[in-house]
Amino acid sequence: MRIIYLIFNILLTYSLRLYFRKIRLVNPTKKFFGSTIYVSNHASAFMDPLIASVLRRPILFFMTRSDVFSKWNKPILSSAHMIPIYRQHDGGNTAENNKGSFRKATEILTSKRNLLIFGEGMTDDVFERRLKPLKKGALRIGFSALETSDWKTEIKLVGLGCNYANPNVMRSDLVMAESEPIILNDYREQYEENPARTINELNRILEQKLTGVITHIELEQDFAFHDQVMKITRQGMDPHCFNDKILLVQRWRYSKELANYINQFGGEYPQKLADLKEELSGYFDALTKEGLTENHFFQSKQKTNFFRISLFLVMSPVAFIGFLHSYVPYRLVKRFVEKTFKRKVFWCSTKMVLTMFGMLFFNLPILFLAPSILNLDFIIVFGYFICIGLIGLVWYEWRSALSNWQSVQKAKKCDRSGMIWLKREALYDRIQMEIDLNNN
Repeated sequence: MRIIYLIFNILLTYSLRLYFRKIRLVNPTKKFFGSTIYVSNHASAFMDPLIASVLRRPILFFMTRSDVFSKWNKPILSSAHMIPIYRQHDGGNTAENNKGSFRKATEILTSKRNLLIFGEGMTDDVFERRLKPLKKGALRIGFSALETSDWKTEIKLVGLGCNYANPNVMRSDLVMAESEPIILNDYREQYEENPARTINELNRILEQKLTGVITHIELEQDFAFHDQVMKITRQGMDPHCFNDKILLVQRWRYSKELANYINQFGGEYPQKLADLKEELSGYFDALTKEGLTENHFFQSKQKTNFFRISLFLVMSPVAFIGFLHSYVPYRLVKRFVEKTFKRKVFWCSTKMVLTMFGMLFFNLPILFLAPSILNLDFIIVFGYFICIGLIGLVWYEWRSALSNWQSVQKAKKCDRSGMIWLKREALYDRIQMEIDLNNN
């Protein structure tokens, strides 16, 4: 493990634990080494490699798009276990340029190290719960490594599912799930007889395994239906509309099962389900016209939580201290990222990493000034310095709670007749009756 990779892991573990509210691993690999190719979906650009490497035990090398590399940063990126991969639409002699990268990947696998590849090859600009068709590069690399080692190294292929509630929403949830492995050595005879056919067959199997560990909605026209059902039931992976008493893994399974249920119709719903979809769309249109969201509308009908109000008031002084530590680096990073990156899909991960370093350097003088000015032991000041990220998180949560309270108060002034709420309750009952996931 190279030093840059180790440092990034330590710093980013802290940042990711602050960024996500809850993180759960399903069927995780427990070994650091293992000659395994992890093929992941690519839902959130830079965030995906961060969570795959930092939040799990295996030490990974990444196949990374070549345009990220420059003569200035290549040594740093290489030390962070990144290997450039050249794509056809980037121009140049792709096949020739990739020979060195594939050779490096083969060396990694034959030396009992692990490789991470994003099989879809690209990220959508808008977060979507689906898997795009997989490229075959992972299988070609795997079989190339087997031929190099004379089939003596056991090389596995594992689907890695990154399941975000929404990667662009801070303090949302994340489930990372691994499929059962495909052992490429078992396909030696088939591969030697017909390499192309074997790779095509295994690619289909890998797609099936990967769609089994993520929420995969086949048709774009079904995205809104799936999202709206999750919001009303508060059982799925929506970042705002969820019942916190339901375990995160259960919510992830509900999201997957709901997608599978919807997929079976291929867009041709039975009449009752088609009517339900239309009525759901009408309900959410009505909320939008009132300037409401489903979450704020739901909360406006709940009893006042005095514990949360008390906690909000008690934490106000801490939030103010967090504001002093965090606001300047937060605003500078926000402005820089949103002006520099035109594709919003890169914003969340870039902001998180840059804010981490921004807060580190902005608050660094505390380590040198506080011990002498306040006459405190350095160890006490250092402990406080380590906790600045948590204090900044208190400010973020406090600010979010205030904004949420204002929106809920606005929602309470709407629907005085109660007709929209009655419509919501009727839709909830219809969902429970029409969508039977137990038999799916």
